[in-house]
Amino acid sequence: MSMDLAKPTFEHVVLVNDANRPIGISKKIDVHHAATPLHRGFSVFLFDRSGRTLLQQRSLGKVTWPGVWSNAYCGHPQLHESTLDAMHRRLDDELGLTNVNLTVLLPDYRYRFAHNGIVENEFCPVAVGIVDERPQLNPDEVHAIRWINWRALLEEIGRESDYTEWCIEEAILLANDPAFRTFHEALRDP
Repeated sequence: MSMDLAKPTFEHVVLVNDANRPIGISKKIDVHHAATPLHRGFSVFLFDRSGRTLLQQRSLGKVTWPGVWSNAYCGHPQLHESTLDAMHRRLDDELGLTNVNLTVLLPDYRYRFAHNGIVENEFCPVAVGIVDERPQLNPDEVHAIRWINWRALLEEIGRESDYTEWCIEEAILLANDPAFRTFHEALRDP
């Protein structure tokens, strides 16, 4: 763990304290294990104009939750990178999309979940955006995608566990968020 203020030359995560203040960095490849330290992340839900949301089946080669269905994409901001800039970088990296306006609706979301001996432990702002392009999948990150009606997703997560825990919790939080309801009602949910 280091806290060099220069821009690191390796993919990393920003380690933080309980107040979400940086206390160091760690190589991304080294940080996720049974005792994952608290770090910064983000999570994004994407929608089409009809109100469906994009789900991602995580690559089978991922260390964390391989092959599990989740929201459109997630990631980690790098040191000296804004969360929105990181969201746009990963949007292009994972889904090949560049022209999406993102809005953070849950800026203070925090979670800790374990799966198959690996822990995720993040401060994780949650954003939404509208997609007009066809995603171009990066197979190192994404195994498959599917579009689902928002209400159908909420019903599925209420009876299935085939989703990442953060996707389930974030979807429920969004469904109860007035700003999200305004955002989603402006779309034509079939």
